[in-house]
Amino acid sequence: MSAMGLYQICPGNPVYQLTAPIFDKVTLHLNRSVYKGEKFTIRAINLSKENIYIQSATLNSHPFNRSNITHEEIVKGGELVFIMGPEPNKNWGI
Repeated sequence: MSAMGLYQICPGNPVYQLTAPIFDKVTLHLNRSVYKGEKFTIRAINLSKENIYIQSATLNSHPFNRSNITHEEIVKGGELVFIMGPEPNKNWGI
């Protein structure tokens, strides 16, 4: 999961720390009989060997300035988009 940009810090606590993904795009297909959403997609724009830092993010086209996401937010479905860059943005996720 950390390769997708999600890292669960405390097992049993349904909150994931957001990290830099190693894939441009990952889609989780959700079981509609269990979850509200159909799929949850994580995209990394400008991802490269040099651009390994999250500059900003959006969740379902809305600015997202948290460094974590809940399991509940993921299973609702939608799209989390990271804009990546070569230097850390020390103002994102604070």
